[in-house]
Amino acid sequence: MIRCLLAALLLFVRANGNSQIINIENARMHSDTVGWMGNAGASLAVTKNAAAVFLANAQAHLQYKTKKDLYLILGNYGFLKARGDNLIDNSFFHFRYNRKLSSILRWELFTQLQKNLITKIDYRFLVGTGPRFKLADSKKFKLYIATLLMYEKERETAQPPIIHNNIRNSSYISFSLMPNEQTEIVSTSFYQPLLNSLQDYRLLNQTKLKVKAGKRFSISVNYNYLFDNAPATGTPKTNYTFSTGFDYDF
Repeated sequence: MIRCLLAALLLFVRANGNSQIINIENARMHSDTVGWMGNAGASLAVTKNAAAVFLANAQAHLQYKTKKDLYLILGNYGFLKARGDNLIDNSFFHFRYNRKLSSILRWELFTQLQKNLITKIDYRFLVGTGPRFKLADSKKFKLYIATLLMYEKERETAQPPIIHNNIRNSSYISFSLMPNEQTEIVSTSFYQPLLNSLQDYRLLNQTKLKVKAGKRFSISVNYNYLFDNAPATGTPKTNYTFSTGFDYDF
């Protein structure tokens, strides 16, 4: 019964307890209008049966757009505890600036702070920059590629703590498919090798299906797959997550 309960709760957890790469493409709000956009959500649950289960999750997304500039702020916290064990415990903050240089070229700057105790990351700090290219832009289909350079400082929770200072490439290809006004599919694939050791790399695919359930409410289905060839000590190389959730857009 406990396993079934946890499985049901996990379907509503928007934070991915295994993910180490934040997919910003899923967070971009496609709009031709300038100004503010955003969404927010939260959930809290306490269950006591054969064991006590506590679930908390909160997310916020804010975007400001001008004719040439895009500012994006993301925050998320997820926590799931059962039988005294933390099954999910992670948080992140992400800021990104995007400058339009031409009809196909944008330049991006970003920084991110992240914690994920389940994957034994005490903290991970990122800062990076690079070009982003728009290869297709129609009402029903959009295609982008990017290759960014980023500095990464990571501290593992091992004792004594292990600290990494790395320079990585972060390349991705992303497409958005909008078959109708109610449905959107976004899929992004990342490749992140360490520049001085190419065998240390990460691969990630994230796919999101979003269906409008009203003027401001949407239902989303998410699938994340991560392969890290050199993960934190004691954690698996491969992780995947399937989740569902609700969005409120403003």
